[in-house]
Amino acid sequence: MYAIIETGGKQYKVQEGDVVYIEKLTAGEGEAVVFDRVLAVSKDSGLVVGAPVVSGATVSGKVEKQGKGEKIIVFKYKAKKNYRRKQGHRQPYTKVVIEKIQG
Repeated sequence: MYAIIETGGKQYKVQEGDVVYIEKLTAGEGEAVVFDRVLAVSKDSGLVVGAPVVSGATVSGKVEKQGKGEKIIVFKYKAKKNYRRKQGHRQPYTKVVIEKIQG
């Protein structure tokens, strides 16, 4: 059984027990989170697709960690114009363990 959820402007295919790195949530470590924007749920009887969401379907999980991703370098450069800008960025994320899919 799996579900497709939407959070942070992105879509994720999740199963029970999966560890998902998603856009930062306001929940603290150890707190439970519920995703109610479930786009599709796969059951034994088949796939249920919402329009746009499946009514009554939820995916619950537990926040394991808040953190920052790897540093990336943003470097802007224009040839022969002495224009150079260097900037670093670390995207914040939330590590969530999927516990239950209710469809």
